Amino acid sequence: MCASYGLDPRFSDQQLIEEADDELMEGIRAWARRNADETLRPTGRNLRNLNPIVVRGEHAPTLELGWWGYLVDGRPAKFPSINTRSERLQDRPAGLRGRAIVPATRWFELQKPQQLWHGFGLGGALFGMAAVTQRGRTEDGTWYTCYSIVMRPAPERLAGLHDRMPVLLPAAFAADWLDGAPTRDLMDEALTASGSVLPAVRADALPAAP
Repeated sequence: MCASYGLDPRFSDQQLIEEADDELMEGIRAWARRNADETLRPTGRNLRNLNPIVVRGEHAPTLELGWWGYLVDGRPAKFPSINTRSERLQDRPAGLRGRAIVPATRWFELQKPQQLWHGFGLGGALFGMAAVTQRGRTEDGTWYTCYSIVMRPAPERLAGLHDRMPVLLPAAFAADWLDGAPTRDLMDEALTASGSVLPAVRADALPAAP
């Protein structure tokens, strides 16, 4: 389960989306600077942290602040909603109707039973994690785009640290993820494309919880 990730504004390379323009990239970097490299965590009833996501715009991909996790009847969902299994979306592609890309420079997982935290990433480069979205309303009537990060089985070389990982989207497939029809084929293609990124993923043990 991915329950926290990082977005460092010092990224020197980006593998987010081929069509990313300067305004989009500067928006991500500026948000990350304001966040002061704080770990990004799920949004809660009291913790109203809204995190940057890239969504389909009228003419080009655009940056929006999203609620990590789903809202149901005005409150955070009681069921697990910060992550969605890729297998579930293959079986129920209707869940792909809303999609986003989550920019990150690393994500964090706890290795059990060792209770050792690891950070995973692409050597400091900016990358995109696949997410599905739906609209949600808080008790005060404010509407948000809620997102859930899509998770896949980890490759054998990483599975000893954690058995699941986000679906990482190569820049060349990002537009397909945002614009494609919500079908099983899209999820299958995203997993295949994600496979090309896996060899570059590196993991480092952390001295303390992120």
